[in-house]
Amino acid sequence: MLFNSPRNIAVINASIITVVSLIAIIVISVLEIPYSLITWLSFLIVVFLTALITINGSINKFINEKIRVIYKTIGKLQPRNDKKPNDNSDVLDIVNQVVLRWSEEKKKEIEELKQMATYRREFLGNVSHELKTPVFNIQGYVHTLLEGGLKDDSINIKFLKKSVKSVNRMIALVEDLEEITKLESANLKLNMEVFNLYELTKEVIDFMERKAIEHNTTIAINTSLSKIIKVKADKKRIRQVLINLIDNAIKYGNLEDARIKISIYNFHDNYLIEVQDNGIGIPEENIIRVFERFYRTEQSRSRDKGGTGLGLAIVKHIIEAHRQTISVRSNLGEGTTFSFTLDMA
Repeated sequence: MLFNSPRNIAVINASIITVVSLIAIIVISVLEIPYSLITWLSFLIVVFLTALITINGSINKFINEKIRVIYKTIGKLQPRNDKKPNDNSDVLDIVNQVVLRWSEEKKKEIEELKQMATYRREFLGNVSHELKTPVFNIQGYVHTLLEGGLKDDSINIKFLKKSVKSVNRMIALVEDLEEITKLESANLKLNMEVFNLYELTKEVIDFMERKAIEHNTTIAINTSLSKIIKVKADKKRIRQVLINLIDNAIKYGNLEDARIKISIYNFHDNYLIEVQDNGIGIPEENIIRVFERFYRTEQSRSRDKGGTGLGLAIVKHIIEAHRQTISVRSNLGEGTTFSFTLDMA
């Protein structure tokens, strides 16, 4: 192609200008036009216009051909501002905008991939760690029983019970992982229905009563609303949310005088539900991470407290699946409050 390189463009333009200049000189000589100021001005104007037209046309053609390649490479044949890529007056500006936008998008994608890779490594490490403890425990109990402990009445039943406890821990972990997978699935369907939130809360409190007594914890509902609080949500999932939040509050409540308060308020077109404890609290720098899978904010929130470390992650997924919000506020040594919203019926 003639316009495939700057050198060819320069040669073609120089040749055209030379030819035009030569023709103009020959015309002046043949017609014996006197060499006056007007003649020279006319000559310069012709040369200037020729140079302008040929150089501008060839450069635009060259740029457009190269820019087409850029558009095809980044997959942007038409910029978002509806300007056409062959618009000579704006073509460089258009391409610059498109390339910058493409670059930002790619940077964002790369950052997301890096974050996902980090998250994936941490997740696999956490799953491995969570499963390793009960597996090793079971292995130790079984070996002890096989090596003679089975005939020792002082330990055989005790070790079998401990093995069952470890197995149940593994089952709970697998079930919670399956639950999160379902909640993250785009095919998740909520069974939306109208129900009395007050009654459901009372039901959950009764369900958690035994564990609360074991931990010397009192649970109370605090609301200025009536006992008929109608919401529209997935009742089974919200029951799961309340159980997980209350269970979390029991685990990390005050050891001497543990109190859990569940409050319900009117909040615009929603109800605001708060689950508050007077426990150990969460450091401010860790609050942002409490909904992460397996995340423990400190040693006091250890595996000795039980659970799988997935409860709050499940809670967050359920609330967000309802297109609602959940938040947490806490002060060390004073307690923690989890708040979420639900649609009024």
